[in-house]
Amino acid sequence: MKTFITDDFLLKTETARRLYHEYAAPMPIIDYHNHLPPAQVANDHQFENITQVWLYGDHYKWRAMRTNGIPERYATGDASDYEKFAKWAETVPYTARNPLYHWTHLELLRYFDIDELLTPETARSIYDQCSEKVRSPEYSARNLLRKMNVEVVATTDDPTDSLADHARYAAEGSDLLMVPTFRPDKAMMPFDTVAFGQYVERLATASGLAITEFSEFLKALETRCDFFASLGCRASDHGLEQVWAELCTEWEAAALFGRLLEGETLSTAEVRQFGSFMLVWFGQQDHSRGWVQQYHLGALRNNNSRLLKQLGPDTGWDSIGDFNQAQPLSRLLDRLDSNDQLARTILYNLNPADNELMATMIGNFQDGTVPGKLQFGSGWWFLDQKDGMEKQINALSNMGLLSRFVGMLTDSRSFLSFPRHEYFRRILCNMLGQDVENGELPNDVAWLGKMVQDICYNNARDYFQFAGTSQPAAAGVQ
Repeated sequence: MKTFITDDFLLKTETARRLYHEYAAPMPIIDYHNHLPPAQVANDHQFENITQVWLYGDHYKWRAMRTNGIPERYATGDASDYEKFAKWAETVPYTARNPLYHWTHLELLRYFDIDELLTPETARSIYDQCSEKVRSPEYSARNLLRKMNVEVVATTDDPTDSLADHARYAAEGSDLLMVPTFRPDKAMMPFDTVAFGQYVERLATASGLAITEFSEFLKALETRCDFFASLGCRASDHGLEQVWAELCTEWEAAALFGRLLEGETLSTAEVRQFGSFMLVWFGQQDHSRGWVQQYHLGALRNNNSRLLKQLGPDTGWDSIGDFNQAQPLSRLLDRLDSNDQLARTILYNLNPADNELMATMIGNFQDGTVPGKLQFGSGWWFLDQKDGMEKQINALSNMGLLSRFVGMLTDSRSFLSFPRHEYFRRILCNMLGQDVENGELPNDVAWLGKMVQDICYNNARDYFQFAGTSQPAAAGVQ
């Protein structure tokens, strides 16, 4: 049976169809936040089969398979790659109305020109067709990105990462820009004293600086910021349950750091105090470098202790959390803004109950210096589906300026996830087209088309300052 993904998929009006096909579809992609492995981009990795590029590391699919009663060996275990693919094909019909159903068939169509449904009956044929293509040079890691018209990928990297793959890639001068993103969460959440001490040792090695006191710790982090900047870094990112905004002087933070180095375990309140100082300090570093700071808030992680111990983190045991977001977030942003050190900022929430909270919070700190200086980020993780995107777009439209929105990102580890940009663009165009149909917006396709192009590409290009840039010159590997 042929797929339901037609040219006009999700586009319910003539205006929506014109906006998508004439304005949105041709725009390149700036994927300003993802978790692609830099080594696979730098090496232009060639996958052996469709399972390796499609199912490895994809906890969205693993969760669906487990829910469908598929044993773990077919998700993360020792089953063969074809056996894993077959079990995914067995699961796909049961994902109807889950975004995985749409994504699966979009990806098969866009990357492999397969316009039939994935079912147990079609599994073998589709596996063989896709795997044959995946093994060809046209389907190398970089060419998979080029197929989707990707211009920029911003990976997510720890301060202790060597960035050797980024440096090696930069030396090639590729047409496809890859830049790192500074993700320092491990430097500010010392719940585990032993793990934090080990992290400090790795930071000392990466920076080439001895760390025996707090000032040296900050200097090492600053050195790593400089190195990231030399390889084109445009942004930092924090993945937190909630931000912390306790009062903490540098002297108090130094005292807590000293106790950590001596092997003491801090109380939860002390960890929050230390983290609060670090969040402000990182925000100041972002501002001084002209970086964008991103806060991904609200994930309740590692809920299943038994399977976490067996399989490790990032294997599908996370969910939406219900944390207090407004007051500490307001205090943090105000603390930075009070000293004119508030960088361009994107706020992402995982709990949809916080949509209006985030949409109004950004308005508190818009200062007229940059269009859309503060952004309510696109639907993230569990919310990057049709309903989640529509609710985010509506909240931002009602309480801010949708026209200044920096648009979609994949937040993905998969080279086959980029049709999510198409998915978002179709949803956006359909919503605007419906407004025209309802008489709520003028039937001015050129004006709306410019707005669509800005949201899909131009705003992100300008916001992250990618305009007129190319792959940075290679810096020395550290």
